[in-house]
Amino acid sequence: MTAPLWQIQEKSFVFNRLLLIVFAISCLLDVDLIAADRPNVILIITDDQGYGDFGATGNDIIETPNLDELASRSASMSTFYVSPVCSPTRACLMTGRYNYRTRCIDTFVGRSMMEPNEITIAEVLAANGYRNGLFGKWHLGDCYPMRPQDQGFHEVLMHKGGGLGQPSDPRENNRRYTDPILFHNGEQVNTKGYCTDVYFDAALNFIETEVSNGNSFFTYIATNAPHGPFHDVPEDLLAHYQQKTMGSLIVGKRNEQQRKAEVDRLARIAAMITNVDQNVGRLFAKLDELDVRDNTLVIFIDDNGPNTRRYVGDFRGNKSMVYDGGVRSPCWLHWPNRLQAGVVRHELSAHIDLLPTIADACNVRVPRWLKLDGQSFLPLLEGKRRNWNRHLVLQAHRGNEPVRYHNFMLRHGDWKLLHSSGFGNTSFDGKPQFQLYDVSNDPTELNNLASTHPEQVARLQRLYDQWFDDVSTTREDNYAPPRIVIGSDVAPETVLSRQDWRDGTWAPNSSGYWEVNVVENRSYDIEVVFNPAEQDETLEIRLETNTVKANISAGDDRALIRGVPIENGPQKISAVLLHLLKDESEKIRGPYQVIIRPHL
Repeated sequence: MTAPLWQIQEKSFVFNRLLLIVFAISCLLDVDLIAADRPNVILIITDDQGYGDFGATGNDIIETPNLDELASRSASMSTFYVSPVCSPTRACLMTGRYNYRTRCIDTFVGRSMMEPNEITIAEVLAANGYRNGLFGKWHLGDCYPMRPQDQGFHEVLMHKGGGLGQPSDPRENNRRYTDPILFHNGEQVNTKGYCTDVYFDAALNFIETEVSNGNSFFTYIATNAPHGPFHDVPEDLLAHYQQKTMGSLIVGKRNEQQRKAEVDRLARIAAMITNVDQNVGRLFAKLDELDVRDNTLVIFIDDNGPNTRRYVGDFRGNKSMVYDGGVRSPCWLHWPNRLQAGVVRHELSAHIDLLPTIADACNVRVPRWLKLDGQSFLPLLEGKRRNWNRHLVLQAHRGNEPVRYHNFMLRHGDWKLLHSSGFGNTSFDGKPQFQLYDVSNDPTELNNLASTHPEQVARLQRLYDQWFDDVSTTREDNYAPPRIVIGSDVAPETVLSRQDWRDGTWAPNSSGYWEVNVVENRSYDIEVVFNPAEQDETLEIRLETNTVKANISAGDDRALIRGVPIENGPQKISAVLLHLLKDESEKIRGPYQVIIRPHL
C-alpha cells in the first residue's frame, strides 16, 4: 500500500535534511572550503522597483546616488531576468531552480509557499560554515516548516506574507511601515523607525557581530519598499519629491484627475526608493568601518518590474507582464578583491543563476542531487568562459496550477517568444496568440515577427514544451501546495492567515480553508481573530472529523475555544462566522487569522 502523500513529503523532507548534514560534514572536513579568505556575501533585492528606477539606468528624477555608485564600481550582467511577480522570483533565487519545481506558483492564497524539501542557498552556505541572516521580506511561507529559519537562516527579522499591510500582519500593526510589528526569529516584536531603516539596522548589527566573531556571513536584505501601500513613506523625502516634476516618468495616457493621483503616487514611490538608496550608502560605510568591503560580494537586483506604468528605459511593460519591462532587472556585483569594476557581460542570465554563482564565488560545492537549473556566471565576469548557449523561460499567472502557454516568455539568443495572456487570469481562451521579437533590434518589443518567422515560433515553442513538461514532473503531485505543520515542537504556535488559505480571497466576506498536517493526536486551543461582529453570529471551526461551535456577540472581534481535539495527519481546517438573513439563508464570512496552540 502506498503511503499517503503527506507522509511521503515528510520522509522526503527528513531525507534531504540528512543528505544536507552529510554534505555539511564533508565540507567541513575539506580545508580548502574553510579558507580564511572566502568572501562574505550580501544580496539586496527590492520589491516592485523597476529597471528604470535608477540614475544608472537613465532616470534623472528619482535620486539614487549610492546605487549609481554601486553600479559604476560593479561588474554587471546586462541581460538579467527575473519573474513577473515576487514569490516566483524569490523561490528561483533561493533554490537555483525554476519555481514551478518548488510548488511556489503564485503570490497568495496558499500558492506562494515553497516546498520545504527544497534546499536554499542559505542551507548550502550554512553547511559550509557561513552564518546567514535575512532581513525584510521572505514571501515563501509564514508557517513551519517553510519559514526562513527552517531553511538555513540563523538570524531573521521579517514581516510575514507579501508585505506590511497584508493579511499576515498582526491586526494591530494597522498597515504601518513606520514602527512596524515584525518577527524576530519567529517571535513578534515591536520596532522603531521606518521599515527599510529597521531592516538595514538589523543587517548591519548582524554583519558587525559576525565580523567580530570571525565568521563568514551571508546577509539577505529584502526590502518591501517600494511595494505599496503608499500611505506611510519617509516624510522628508516625500516633501522633497512633491516639489519635483514627476510627470515625465508616467507611461500611457491619463486624464487630469488620474494624472494628479499618479504624480502623487510616484512621489511616494520615489521617496521609498531614495530611502533604500540611503541605506545602501550606510551599508557600504559599515563595510568600510569593519574593513571588509574588498572581500564582500554585494549583489543588487529587483524582484520584478515596476508596480506602476512608468519609465523602464528602452523596454515595454511593468510588473506581472512578460514584456522585458516586467521581467528585466539590473544585476550589479561589487567585489573589489576579485571582480573588475565596469565589466559588462551581455549573455542571458537570471535569478536561477544566483545560487550557483554565489556558491562558485564562495568556493562551495553544490551537491549534484540538487539538480539546479541555473549556472554560475562568475566565469563570464572573469573572462574564463565564452560558450554560453542557453535559453530561459519565465511564466507566472493566478490560479491553482500552471497552464501551458499562459503568460510566459522564452528567450534564446536574440529571439524572444511570448504569450501575453494576463497574469491576473487563471487561464486563457482559445489558442495561444504567440508574439515573436528580435530583441537585439527591437528592445521595446513593438514589431511582432511571428507571422513572418513561423519556423522560429515553432522552434521556440518546442523548447517551451520541453521545459514545461520537465518542470511539471519534478515530483509526484507536482503542483499540490505544501502543508502547514500544526503542533511541532519547533513551532508550537501556528498562525493561519488569508495569505495561505485555499479557495478564498482577501475580500472581507470571503472564506477559505487551510491544508495542514497535524503532528500528533491531542487537544489544541484555537483562537479566532475577526473583524468586529455587527450582530450576533455563530463561529464554526470545521475540522475533518468534527465541527466546534461558539456563540459570538455583536462587537466581538475574537474568540478562544480551549481543548479542541484534532487527529494527527492531513487535515483541512476552516473557521467561518455565520448568521441568518431574513430569507433564512446563511451569510458566511471568514476570519482574519486563526491561532492554534497545544492545550496545556
